[in-house]
Amino acid sequence: MGSSHPASPALSMAMVFFSVCAFLCVLPELAVAKHAGVTRHYKFNIMSQSVTRLGKTKSIITVNGQFPGPRIIAREGDRLVIKVVNHVQNNVTLHWHGIRQLRSGWADGPSYITQCPIQTGQSYVYNFTITGQRGTLWWHAHISWLRATLYGPIVILPKKHVPYPFPQPFKEVPIIFGEWWKADTETVINQAIQTGSGPNVSDAYTINGLPGPLYNCSAKDTYKLKVKPGKTYLLRLINAALNNELFFSIANHTFTVVEADAVYVKPFSTKVVLITPGQTTNVILRTKSKSPNATFVMAARPYVSGPAAFDNTTTTGLLEYETSISSNRNKNKNKNKKKLLLLTPVLPKLNDTTFSMKYNKKIRSLANPKFPSANVPKTVDKKFFFTVGLGLSPCSKNQNCSGPNNTRVAAAINNVSFVQPSTALLQAHFFNKTKGVYTTDFPANPLVKFNYTGTPPSNIAVSTGTKVVVLPFNTRVELVLQDTSIIGAESHPLHLHGFNFFVVGFGFGNFDPKNDPKKYNLVDPAERNTIGVPSSGWVALRFLADNPGVWFMHCHLEVHTSWGLKMAWVVMDGKGRHQKLPPPPSDLPKC
Repeated sequence: MGSSHPASPALSMAMVFFSVCAFLCVLPELAVAKHAGVTRHYKFNIMSQSVTRLGKTKSIITVNGQFPGPRIIAREGDRLVIKVVNHVQNNVTLHWHGIRQLRSGWADGPSYITQCPIQTGQSYVYNFTITGQRGTLWWHAHISWLRATLYGPIVILPKKHVPYPFPQPFKEVPIIFGEWWKADTETVINQAIQTGSGPNVSDAYTINGLPGPLYNCSAKDTYKLKVKPGKTYLLRLINAALNNELFFSIANHTFTVVEADAVYVKPFSTKVVLITPGQTTNVILRTKSKSPNATFVMAARPYVSGPAAFDNTTTTGLLEYETSISSNRNKNKNKNKKKLLLLTPVLPKLNDTTFSMKYNKKIRSLANPKFPSANVPKTVDKKFFFTVGLGLSPCSKNQNCSGPNNTRVAAAINNVSFVQPSTALLQAHFFNKTKGVYTTDFPANPLVKFNYTGTPPSNIAVSTGTKVVVLPFNTRVELVLQDTSIIGAESHPLHLHGFNFFVVGFGFGNFDPKNDPKKYNLVDPAERNTIGVPSSGWVALRFLADNPGVWFMHCHLEVHTSWGLKMAWVVMDGKGRHQKLPPPPSDLPKC
């Protein structure tokens, strides 16, 4: 399983040893990565596993029987070769969220966009190089709602001998938030699509797969982070929840935010982190100089901006200080947690949209001499204005849907609700067989203008289609995303595959094309792959279309993706040899 290039016997042995380690233990420790080769092999067996949460046991889909899934560790510049073997009845794809996939779109993973799914008993090798990226990203299933349990962290270390732009932490800890249903999640979304109503909300949130003691039968399922006094810890936060943005805090402690979506940011202090599904945030936690006589609760609960039903619960874990244990008496004392104070954090109100806006304004690119701000396009070639929101769509005659006149809730971009094709868009594009698969008439602007954040129009029906936008290679794009009040205003975390974009502006109300661009930040804008479109507001993004292929853009609230809040960009090949998408690998799954 080593590299295909000739190597010395010593190097070959090292690579074989590394491959075996990777397959057997999937690199559980950061230390392993610091001495590994440039090609890292993983084997992901998609398999069922019985897991008990909230006092109920159910079978879930996992990678290698682990929940959450195994950690991927690499360095900037490394190549990852991940063999995925499907041992379950469901079709599966995996997406490496935030990886640029430069000229490797075949490995991006969204089902029916860049590949057909991996069917039962089949396998596919995801082969890609991490170029110009370092930090925290994550991987997850990208078909239906399977990502409810199929997810895990991606830790990209800097190149060897390249330090962080902050002091080396004492320890690095991934913290991944999730969402748990007692029911089977595929049944949940299938029932919702059949009835045309919103799906049943989750029963719990989780921290590293554990709900914590605020839920029934869950005291033993509590995540505990043991820390030493006077140390710094780098917490790699990932929101893998399906449908909820989350506030996160640790009692009596302050975070320093140093990275968002695997891009270093100007450090800022905060007691609360806000993180949408799909986003990652690295924070430094500095522990107290002496072990306090207390245990500190860490808590995450939803930020809710829309009218829909939601899971109004809180997941908690514990931050526990280690004490020097030199005698049995001290050991016993340390075990007796009842003697320690239990301190809980204060989180913002569930609907604190003001906090959301203020928090996001603090996130700015580092933009210093060692890490200059990436090349935000100062001028643009093409401008797009996309409304994002909800609407209604007619149900078929044999359905009995809950909406008025037998309609169901739908979601759309520029009033186009995306229809999933039966052939992968990237294959259709590459082999020039697009007829009957997709059309290239996705509207650059809303076809009907209205007061987007005011009184909705009387007709809220959406249109449907598999429509894309075609961009010539190296097009400089400006995209304004505008929330609408149809059915209800709501924050929408939009994720763009294949690119990072620059967040050059955002605000409340309707975007003003004359005055708002005057206030754009073109000096140190945040560079991200997922951004929350403000509830009753807008966000302006810029990116350079320098990556040939077909790139999915969708809301990372899974329910909205299921309802059609998604579209795709087709970026054409450039003229240069390194500006073209290579042919697909021979094992690319067939539909």
